[in-house]
Amino acid sequence: MQRIIDTHIHVWDLQRAAYPWLQNDTSVLNQTWHIEQLNEGREQAGISYGVLVQASSNLEDTQLMLETAYQTSWIKGVVAWLPLKDPNATLEILEVQLLKEKYCKGIRHQIHDEQDSKWLLQPAVIDSLSILEEKNIPFDVVAVLPEHIETALAVAEKVPDLKMVFDHLSQPPIKTKEQFGRWGELMKVAAQHKNFYAKISGLGTTSGDFENWSATDIKPYVHFALQHFGTDRCFCGGDWPVALLAGSYTKVWNVYKEVINDLLDPFDSDKVFYSNAQHFYNL
Repeated sequence: MQRIIDTHIHVWDLQRAAYPWLQNDTSVLNQTWHIEQLNEGREQAGISYGVLVQASSNLEDTQLMLETAYQTSWIKGVVAWLPLKDPNATLEILEVQLLKEKYCKGIRHQIHDEQDSKWLLQPAVIDSLSILEEKNIPFDVVAVLPEHIETALAVAEKVPDLKMVFDHLSQPPIKTKEQFGRWGELMKVAAQHKNFYAKISGLGTTSGDFENWSATDIKPYVHFALQHFGTDRCFCGGDWPVALLAGSYTKVWNVYKEVINDLLDPFDSDKVFYSNAQHFYNL
């Protein structure tokens, strides 16, 4: 039985927190999603453990994730949110609550929803990221544009010891089948920084072909990530429930398993499916 940690699971409750990105969304996503709804899919996909990831820029969302973690034996970590534009508040929340939380394992901000692609480079945000660096708390980067990767590279210059992971492989050009263009150039540069990691996740929705995407479509991009970041700095995430737009949770994991087990031997695939995530998030 292959050990797998799913490092990218969302829950949200429309009665508990605000989710601005869901306004006017007409898909299956615009409803409350509880962790129990994943039970059957998790068993079918053979997932050992999971990490909950921030879904909105407010503390109510973080509280919901922490409660869910305490109530769900297989959830081992939470990637929370902090008001990074306010370093004093960031430090206070960390010291009063999150540093004492056994489940708080990382921080994320939905930078892809900010109008300014350089949002992370604001001096106050850099100060907050420096606090994360000092406390050894990793940061999830949601890069959907090449400019977001450029911004992350600039952050790495200013906060060199901050561990960062690119969620969803920073949206590779699967849709256009480009190999590998501007995305590839920037990800190659990022891979040269020892503190950048790559999360193999969200590739079904990235493909643009929700009905028919397959291992063949994503394999070149997964191979690229493994080649450049190495088998010690890549790990996987299912991106539930967002990934449901492009098929079942089981399909997502079957495709990832097919690709990674084809590219790697059992020793290295175990690192990508399990131990790298354990190391990065200190699970």
